[in-house]
Amino acid sequence: MLKNVVVVGGGTSGWMSAAYLRAALGESVNVTVVESKRIQTIGVGEATFSTVRHFFEYLGLAEDEWMPECNATYKLGIRFENWRHQGHYFYHPFERLRVVDGFPLTDWWLQQRPGERFDQDLFLMSAICDAERSPRYLDGTLFEQDFVEGADPMRERSTLSEQNTQFPYAYQFDAALLAGFLTKYSIERGARRIEDDVVQVALDERGWISHLVTREHGDISGDLFIDCTGFRGLLLNQALGEPFLSYQDTLPNDSAVALRVPVDMERRGLRPCTTATAQDAGWIWTIPLFGRTGTGYVYASDYTTPEEAERTLRDFVGPDAADLEANHIRMRIGRSRNSWVNNCVAVGLSSGFVEPLESTGIFFIQHAVEQLVKHFPDATWDTGLRDAYNSAVAHAMDGVREFLVLHYKAAARADNAYWRDAKTRAVPDGLAERIERWKSKLPTEETIYPHYHGFESYSYLAMLFGLGGIPLKPAPALSLMNDSRAAKEFQTVRDQARELVRRLPSQYEYLARMR
Repeated sequence: MLKNVVVVGGGTSGWMSAAYLRAALGESVNVTVVESKRIQTIGVGEATFSTVRHFFEYLGLAEDEWMPECNATYKLGIRFENWRHQGHYFYHPFERLRVVDGFPLTDWWLQQRPGERFDQDLFLMSAICDAERSPRYLDGTLFEQDFVEGADPMRERSTLSEQNTQFPYAYQFDAALLAGFLTKYSIERGARRIEDDVVQVALDERGWISHLVTREHGDISGDLFIDCTGFRGLLLNQALGEPFLSYQDTLPNDSAVALRVPVDMERRGLRPCTTATAQDAGWIWTIPLFGRTGTGYVYASDYTTPEEAERTLRDFVGPDAADLEANHIRMRIGRSRNSWVNNCVAVGLSSGFVEPLESTGIFFIQHAVEQLVKHFPDATWDTGLRDAYNSAVAHAMDGVREFLVLHYKAAARADNAYWRDAKTRAVPDGLAERIERWKSKLPTEETIYPHYHGFESYSYLAMLFGLGGIPLKPAPALSLMNDSRAAKEFQTVRDQARELVRRLPSQYEYLARMR
């Protein structure tokens, strides 16, 4: 059996990997993390989506144990501003669509047009986000229990493959604080930490990694090496020469500039969502944490300069941005051809990254380390396990790529070259055909990207309805059916949303009490 796992690189990916391996495999393997003192975590306020709950469950962590330590907040969805036109916004929530007489409410909405805001008519989350409410009552009860039978799913230990219900929220947290929290968690459970620089990756005669040469600790040997060295890809791409497949032909954003903005959340309030605000050459994220906001401009360097991008971000933030240091980041958009080569597995940015628009960075880490445990090798190094792992990781990233390309392709905004070019840019194989099909019949689980990538058909529907650039129509059968039950369901959504807004505490109030 393999006994020694060496994780190269700390940060969020390194310590998420170490923590998960200790929780899953216990004392059966030795986990060593080698991290440089000089390299800082990139994250400036990290958003996730709802599947991340499985990670914290698996580690046996309750929210009140880790959230206060990481300045974490709740995220019920993403608020998209100005993607259709200036002043317009809509939500992509963590909430599956209701079905009436075999058809999702999206079809019925196109048939009846009960209101101007599709997201308010179809989902509860939109009203809860607008009102800045917490998804939990002050006693800790989850609001969804008002309408869904069954125990709180936060109490179950599970993985992504058991995501058979849509959990209503994700988290936003300080990535550096989470890395620190998971460092302590991992070390307390037997992981070894070495703070040092890797100066050489030594290969044996087969081309496998035999050991690392470090500046101060000499040689470090292992059986399995996990590359968490970020965009550098020190082990997988540099030492092993695995090619990197760029997504830049379809996703042009390649840079970001970020600020950490102190905010009085008690005075300003705490909206339970990430906001993505469209700009002239990309979009700006706003991630409200407890005590500060993480914000950044993701842009395409073909359309603006770093200096112009920073000015745009500072103008967007306003006076609070004065004297704050900006962090400029050059992003490597795409994925490694294979994330597992020989005895090296890349996790995090060294594996791949598809820009932060739908908060998939943490998801890719979680998915990778879960899949590694499910395909963990033994001394025979069965290539079937490696190939299955590489297929699962590649499909997840390619699927997210397709979903993000849809955001730009379907956005009605076309007021400058960046947004006009988004309509004519190349799309991944299969997406153009799928879009044509969706113009006749709205997306279903059978007609979206066919492999697991974390998103369901309701997410595609929310984006198509919100972005407004692709014509949609209801199923013709609805004109022949009685629509009274659908009208009643729209009214139920409005009534439930109004009642939840009345009863739920504000997010700030809930998190302040948790602390």
